[in-house]
Amino acid sequence: AAHGARKMEDYGRFLALLASALLVGFASVVLSLVWVFQYRGGLSWDGSEKEFNWHPILMVMGFVFIQGIAVIVYRLPWTWKCSKLLMKFIHAGLNTIALILAIVATVSAFDFHNASNIPNMYSLHSWIGLTVVILYCLQLFSGVAVFLLPFAPVRLRAALMPIHVYSGLTMFAAVIATALIGITEKIIFALSAFSYQKSPPEGIFVNCLGVLLVIFGSLILWMASRPHWKRPPEENAKILSPIGATPESTEAESTMTNSGNADKSDPRSNTEAARKENIKFDEAGQRSTM
Repeated sequence: AAHGARKMEDYGRFLALLASALLVGFASVVLSLVWVFQYRGGLSWDGSEKEFNWHPILMVMGFVFIQGIAVIVYRLPWTWKCSKLLMKFIHAGLNTIALILAIVATVSAFDFHNASNIPNMYSLHSWIGLTVVILYCLQLFSGVAVFLLPFAPVRLRAALMPIHVYSGLTMFAAVIATALIGITEKIIFALSAFSYQKSPPEGIFVNCLGVLLVIFGSLILWMASRPHWKRPPEENAKILSPIGATPESTEAESTMTNSGNADKSDPRSNTEAARKENIKFDEAGQRSTM
């Protein structure tokens, strides 16, 4: 941590925002549990409303809180001494857990609708929500295929990194928005619009949950978008090199790319061209890495 503190600008401010985000995120999970057990009758898996109650809990826990941590995990300064490969596995693992919880939450909603003869996919919440789940699957699988498996060319990784980062942040923001629509929809259905407008205790409680979700999302997006809180480039050597690739193989790949401009008869010229090409791609990845 001390190593990261010396390198990170505004280290104290980052820690304060991180602590605030963790506190607010944890409070959001607790409030979702209290809402379900205090006002909605608890949990079950029998096609009743108690099965549906898994939906808000797992979405807040997985798709909001755990995904939020996955978004900023590269920026935790005490992880900068860890290898980038290890951090990639942690990032992918957190996103996998979030996706599994989101899928279970989605299944619980469909099961409840089917058991109660309620139509599926008619609301804005369901349209955006299912779209985000599907896109999240594609984001996770493409991220593993391109950035973890040793098959993607360096140029492809450099080209896709900005898209990967932008789509990840966009989906996280969409999850927050969808959660707000969902809890509003649920409370209106549960209490009726007439009762909700009288500000009953459950309505106020759910509104507070929504406010916490907005605060958590805002803190995560702020930390993820500050360029001076990125993982330092010097700690990210060969960020775009495939797993298992040796320095020689990476150098050879870049040398082939530059073969039209480098003097093929001069090994030193080829080596220098390869080194410059690797630096260029590394910097491209660094500018886009969360």
